[in-house]
Amino acid sequence: MISTNMPLDIMGHAVTIIIYTKDFCFYCTKAKALFNRKNIPFKEINITNNSTLQEEMIQKSSGMKTVPQIFINDVHIGGCDDLYKLYESGKLEL
Repeated sequence: MISTNMPLDIMGHAVTIIIYTKDFCFYCTKAKALFNRKNIPFKEINITNNSTLQEEMIQKSSGMKTVPQIFINDVHIGGCDDLYKLYESGKLEL
């Protein structure tokens, strides 16, 4: 499943957020919740039972096989913990 709510315009800049997820993944839900709380649209790519999308995620994330994997403007920022670290440190303004 791919849901599209893109792109976001923040201060005059187009921002594209992509989150690779799987069904029943607590960390995927937590990452999406941060964007939802801030009313930040994102594109979700659910890779459950889809080996083609899983391979795509692995290639884009330099070999990472866990979910979620999060990309902002095609820059891989990591998983849920990485997202929250960036946000809490003020390096990611949402």
